[in-house]
Amino acid sequence: MRILLIEDDKKIAAAVSKGLRDEGYAVDVASDGLIGEEFAQTNNYDAIILDIMLPKQDGWQTCAQIRAAGVLTPILMLTALDDVNDKIRGLDEGADDYLVKPFHFGELLARLRSLIRRGTDVRSTRVEKFGVILDVATHKAYRDGHEIALSAKEFALLELFMMHAGKILSRQAISEHLWDINFDPRSNVIEAFVKFLRQKIDKCFDKPLIHTVRGAGYLFSDEGF
Repeated sequence: MRILLIEDDKKIAAAVSKGLRDEGYAVDVASDGLIGEEFAQTNNYDAIILDIMLPKQDGWQTCAQIRAAGVLTPILMLTALDDVNDKIRGLDEGADDYLVKPFHFGELLARLRSLIRRGTDVRSTRVEKFGVILDVATHKAYRDGHEIALSAKEFALLELFMMHAGKILSRQAISEHLWDINFDPRSNVIEAFVKFLRQKIDKCFDKPLIHTVRGAGYLFSDEGF
């Protein structure tokens, strides 16, 4: 999943972005409201973390501008102001949730997972498709009862496949969800990670689940293509 973090505090931005990347998220960081607004309108994100106290344009105005542009990406607002009126204002401007600083990183992750699930058919942290079980809270994966060890990026790729099971995912769609703004579209990193994931998910099992659709992308299905 790809996250936009709009935060001007360098220490907080560094800590949160590192923590998210360690969990397998791709993260773009904007240091002021205007850059954050531009990023939100030009890139495809699964969620936005938006601080209120920002230079050039505060979080409330940034949120309002993002929504005015028709961007429906879930927004989690961060605020050091534990005031109900500030929270109400943020929600009225189009935010989906808020978190008061200082916060526990585990709570941030849980809120992000909840926001991302709202835009899908998945309503639980436990996803099951075609005999594969994925627990996004514990980062554990199983197929037919066998636990499968995955890296953070492999886990994120499998989660993306499972959340779009039965649908073809193009290479561009995968890069937009799992890699940040610095991704080189000419690289073969996506193909490499699909290969790694296939070796773990499909090897030693009778029925392959990850299929290449020539000229279109990849399909996660138990029926093939």
